[in-house]
Amino acid sequence: MRITHAETVIVGNPWKNWLFVRVHTDEGVYGVSEATSNGFCKTVEAAIHELAPMYKGLDPFQPELISQRMYRDMYGDGGQLHKHAVAAIEVACWDIMGKTLGVPIYKLLGGQMRQKVRAYANGWYRGPRTPESFHEKAKAVVKRGYTALKFDPFGSAYQITDLDDEALAVDIIAAVRDAVGPSVDVLVEGHCRFSTSTALKFARKMEKYNPTWFEEPTPHHKIDALIQVAKESPVPIATGESLHTPYAFAELLKHDVVHILQPEPLACGGLWATRQICAMADAHYAVVAPHQAQGPVCTAICMQLAACTPNYFIQEIFDEFNVEWEKELTTGQHYPVKDGYIEVSDAPGLGIDLNMEECRKHPYSPAYFLPLFKSGWELREEQEDRK
Repeated sequence: MRITHAETVIVGNPWKNWLFVRVHTDEGVYGVSEATSNGFCKTVEAAIHELAPMYKGLDPFQPELISQRMYRDMYGDGGQLHKHAVAAIEVACWDIMGKTLGVPIYKLLGGQMRQKVRAYANGWYRGPRTPESFHEKAKAVVKRGYTALKFDPFGSAYQITDLDDEALAVDIIAAVRDAVGPSVDVLVEGHCRFSTSTALKFARKMEKYNPTWFEEPTPHHKIDALIQVAKESPVPIATGESLHTPYAFAELLKHDVVHILQPEPLACGGLWATRQICAMADAHYAVVAPHQAQGPVCTAICMQLAACTPNYFIQEIFDEFNVEWEKELTTGQHYPVKDGYIEVSDAPGLGIDLNMEECRKHPYSPAYFLPLFKSGWELREEQEDRK
């Protein structure tokens, strides 16, 4: 069996374009994948096709060799976007292997560890940045059965905030805790917004609301700054979605102060690379909660990891809070959340396929991305205006 070509399609989801992939072989078997990146789908799509000489004609049962050729052998580091292109082909190879052998991918990555995976909701707080809006929407999330939810209360903050904005952010955290009660995990998203001192100031102010973690409080470029925050913060720090190499994770882990890691399977180059990072974290008594703010194919990718990874903590889920037509984009296994958990599927490969006809009904728009440092981004309204 040999790879013949990769087929790509961009789906115009108003808050973020989704990039999906099919990798075809000369035996008619194909694998599906995803390569979504906020604001760079056309760039990653071009990279997938530009890298074709590095994977065409190769055996899809050699995903590590293919990954090395696409990344190492290029003798250049294109960062996260490069890794997204690698992941697109690598994951599709695992899907081909699973389909050919008639087994889910997790059986090829160590075997099944669990029957279900705990999930946390994200994307649920679209609307005004007020404590009242967050309170109302948080209650609705818990009514859906979720036992954990994540949100960014900080508006468009960058590095520092004024006192009024600081008070509003803390009031929102308090409102969410009040809405969900003491038994629901509250996860506070920082989106790499703050200076070290500002991050610590917020960590101390939110402590009394008992958040499970404070995520990416400082930009990922300076690991030493994050380490300082983690050492002094009274709230556990979670991070990792912005890192794309095992070397960066190794640098983070050697300090032994961050014990919740969030590798993004697409940014890390696919399933095998992410599984290795999870094992690396386990050696430091750390748990993993892989980042998943992409499309439905990435959910299926994360579920393969969740099924076979011993130190898996919880899985991020946007699917219920995306566009209503998301479920029409894929066939096969969907991953609904029931009583706060997602059932592991035993379908071969990823267990899903792309409905290409439906995908093509939703064209790409350059307006479709999240402008996280612009006032009102959480309303998700400007995308339509810019289009």
